[in-house]
Amino acid sequence: MPEEESRQFAVPDNRSAAQLYGRQEENLRALEAGLGVSIRARGNELVISGPGPATAVTVDLLERLLRFAAQGRDFTARDVQYAVEIARRGQLGRLDELWQDAVCVTVRGKAIRPKTLGQQRYVEALRGSALVFCIGPAGTGKTYLAMAMAISAFKNREVARIILTRPAVEAGEKLGFLPGDLQDKVDPYLRPLYDAVYDIMGVEAYERNVQRGVIEVAPLAYMRGRTLDDAFVILDEAQNTTNEQMKMFLTRMGFGSRSVVTGDVTQVDLPADRPSGLQEARRVLGDVPGITFVHLDESDVVRHPLVQDIIRAYDRASSAARTAAQGEAR
Repeated sequence: MPEEESRQFAVPDNRSAAQLYGRQEENLRALEAGLGVSIRARGNELVISGPGPATAVTVDLLERLLRFAAQGRDFTARDVQYAVEIARRGQLGRLDELWQDAVCVTVRGKAIRPKTLGQQRYVEALRGSALVFCIGPAGTGKTYLAMAMAISAFKNREVARIILTRPAVEAGEKLGFLPGDLQDKVDPYLRPLYDAVYDIMGVEAYERNVQRGVIEVAPLAYMRGRTLDDAFVILDEAQNTTNEQMKMFLTRMGFGSRSVVTGDVTQVDLPADRPSGLQEARRVLGDVPGITFVHLDESDVVRHPLVQDIIRAYDRASSAARTAAQGEAR
């Protein structure tokens, strides 16, 4: 057993202490739970007690967090929890690289960065490949990061326009007859895309660019028959495409275009007799040069911590159901 030791850690000022400790010291509790140490706060001084290796890792992580705070880098309790996960894997050195990587800045001046190593792989794929598939559960930032990369490419004049699309498939409930014109009828299906672009670009800039025709949000059916040159194209909720729709979308790519396909294969809303175009694309295109597949999992979820637990619980239930079905078949 490693010997117990106690180490002191000084925080230079109250502002840094407030950010480092977190609300009601939630960041310190996350460090304790994840690294197996005890942390006592005495004003701007911390006393870390525990096994020697664990206290050393804790001090290393605290120093990195304090350095980020001094650089004006905001971090949440979820960021700290993920930093603990990285530390437990012995990859703490990658934290600097991860948190320094800014994709773009929102209209409110907030830098958008990948928050997990999986998200960083995704961003690197978006930078290096003309066609990227990102498959993962809800809350992993698939659409949001793609949108950030699209807006960054547009601002840097790497593309001339942005096209956002998704299949108009109801998620398990009938919406019935919707009033209004055609745009009014399809808007509910496209709302998540609007939310992301509003957050990053702002409503006024978005509407101005829509009027200029350089940003388009439309249902997937509108893509048929088009050739999309010099565009950054995002297909969201791709698990709800049919094979025919997926092939149609992928063959729209034109010169100078970049395409991103995102989806969650565990949330298919198609009828049971219609296979998902995303699942078929993964099978058919997995070995095609120039196409990159990125798979995210529950460790990449950046929503409420309970979302990770919910995803794991459903995965366990699905696995148990498959095992039971296989047993009955035998």
